[in-house]
Amino acid sequence: MSEHAENSNQGSVSHEHTLYAEPIFHVGAFTVTNSILNSWIVVFLILVLSLFIRRKVRIVPKGIQNVFEMVIEKFLGIFDLVTQSRSRSLKFFPLVFSFFIFILFSNWMGILPGVGSIGQIAYAHGEKVFVPYFRGGTADLNTTLALAIIGVVASHIFGIIALGAWRYFNKFINIRAFLEIPKKIRKDPMIIFVNPIKAFVGLIEIIGEIAKVASLSFRLFGNVFAGEVLLASMSAILAFGVPLPFIFLEVIVGMIQALIFSVLILAYLTMNTSAEEH
Repeated sequence: MSEHAENSNQGSVSHEHTLYAEPIFHVGAFTVTNSILNSWIVVFLILVLSLFIRRKVRIVPKGIQNVFEMVIEKFLGIFDLVTQSRSRSLKFFPLVFSFFIFILFSNWMGILPGVGSIGQIAYAHGEKVFVPYFRGGTADLNTTLALAIIGVVASHIFGIIALGAWRYFNKFINIRAFLEIPKKIRKDPMIIFVNPIKAFVGLIEIIGEIAKVASLSFRLFGNVFAGEVLLASMSAILAFGVPLPFIFLEVIVGMIQALIFSVLILAYLTMNTSAEEH
């Protein structure tokens, strides 16, 4: 999917939007890609912002603290709609809101001027290619896959803590359903048909957990990557004026995608910490 080719005395230089992140440099055997570099900058910015906000926190809020407290209260209201419990919302808030902030900053960093257009010339398969120094972290499937795995694994850890290891294990491999058959078959003969179905449903749940990781990672990656390709295409048509509405659109899409990802993680946390009958 070639974006443009620039002719020079040394030959043509191709610039392509690749599905994979390009390597920038190596630290020993570790390859630092442009998406990792961008993600490090995002983490650094979040850290600096957090320290700044921490220094400004007062018992009686004023100024920017009022704004952040209003944002947090709005988010807790959204979380309450999912968890149906303020105590649960407060418990899950630090993890889920961290997902939101990191993804939001990563999405917005991907549309900043210079991201995708400042880079170096490299050789690939005997051809000169332009490799940008920065690429939106969430425009790399590795990043979105890692975020999805962290979120889903965290939901299972919270589930084990809330329900107990044995009870939670039986949500997926329902050994308890088979152990109940000899005990209850005289009172309820239908249990011989019902409980094996329960056990089978548990196996489907395992497939569902894998599907959660796939859907979370591909949804976020697909939307962000498509947005960057769209902006690059509009900029190639006309660099001034035309891309502005699409940049504004990507700002909104970046926020929506961060919210969707975070709320889905919250939903998984809520479901996995609820008893089976709920």
